[in-house]
Amino acid sequence: MNVAYQVVGAGPPDLVYVPGWLSNVEMMWENPLLARFLRRLASFSRLIVFDKRGTGLSDRVPELPTLEQRMDDVRAVMDAVGSARAALFGHSEGASMCILFAATYPKRTIALATYGAFAKRLRSDDYPWAPTLDERLRGAEELERSWGDPKIADLAYYAPSIADDVNFQEWLDTYFRRSASPKAAADLLRMNSYTDVRAVLPSVRVPTLVLQAVGDRDVQAAEGSYIAARITGARYVEFPSGDHLFWASHQDEILAEIQEFMTGVRPLPEHDRILATVLFTDIVEGTRRAAALGDRRWRDLLESHHALVRTELARYRGLEQDTAGDGFYATFDGPARAVRCAFAVRDGVRRLGLEVRAGVHTGECEIVAGKLGGIAAIIGARVKDLAGAGEVLATSTVRDLVSGSGLAFAERGTQVLKGVPGEWRLFVVTS
Repeated sequence: MNVAYQVVGAGPPDLVYVPGWLSNVEMMWENPLLARFLRRLASFSRLIVFDKRGTGLSDRVPELPTLEQRMDDVRAVMDAVGSARAALFGHSEGASMCILFAATYPKRTIALATYGAFAKRLRSDDYPWAPTLDERLRGAEELERSWGDPKIADLAYYAPSIADDVNFQEWLDTYFRRSASPKAAADLLRMNSYTDVRAVLPSVRVPTLVLQAVGDRDVQAAEGSYIAARITGARYVEFPSGDHLFWASHQDEILAEIQEFMTGVRPLPEHDRILATVLFTDIVEGTRRAAALGDRRWRDLLESHHALVRTELARYRGLEQDTAGDGFYATFDGPARAVRCAFAVRDGVRRLGLEVRAGVHTGECEIVAGKLGGIAAIIGARVKDLAGAGEVLATSTVRDLVSGSGLAFAERGTQVLKGVPGEWRLFVVTS
């Protein structure tokens, strides 16, 4: 029996992520939201992820394994990576496996964290929140029939916060199809219907964190509260969302709870927006010059241009964000430096026989994959497009912020920027 697994990060501690119903350890990383969540887990742990037998990249099996057999997969993967003790993070059905493992192997379990966990999957008088057997069986039959349909999972049900995200929907459907066959997926759903770990809850003696979305339609909040109340010392935390998929929303809050629980240290909030001044430049009539010079001479000239721009960026503490063709996009921590850099670039490239135009704006930028972007960058690019040859064109925000710097401005008037709401007062920087 071959069980597919991956190890990411260095730890300590070791942290085993046990996914829910279906998984595929390679496709997990193709969804930006899930990949971000897993990378954050790996930033404070040695993260161990795996596909349960019969799913994902693990071996298919003639008969679906029991919960106990699937729990053994956790132990086998820990042995394979040399993990004597690990914390467990289980989602949905994976949480049931983690609960059983923690109760069975307390010496190998550092701590237990769950999200969207249930203790029992069928409704009863003493557990009234779960679906009925008929509902589960009908759901499995419908699932098997519709496995080839464009939408296997109803995002409005499982992750309402991103219900309209077409890319996420496409990824999730593909993720499920690459994780199991139609019959295996349906059979696993049927088998999970008989999961019941209520009796073992009092036997869990390790530190436990139970996380739950208040509006989760697949596993009700009362089910998480039920579990936490029956594990001695368990901490129960609710999040104001309806997402059964933990990576769909409230990532920072969920990760903060897990990290503090696992390490004792709560992370400082990550800032995904900062104030910056953006500078866009490009060569005036660059296409005409390229055609006149020919590819080789134009490439040599462009290399000289790029080297000069980068020298001035370093001089004025600018950060190059992107380069495309003959254009540059850079950011600065102050608007005056951005404007003076633009002048230095303009004057420098004139010695090469070139003219540039520049646009400058100051605003909140969004940090995406280590780069600055967002609406402020779009505004800067649109301002550049309106500049004439040799001009440095700026928004009123830049003019107001550099008051007293010695820079002079001439009003260009109010302009509409393509794709940007409202009207914008623009100014030519004259000196």
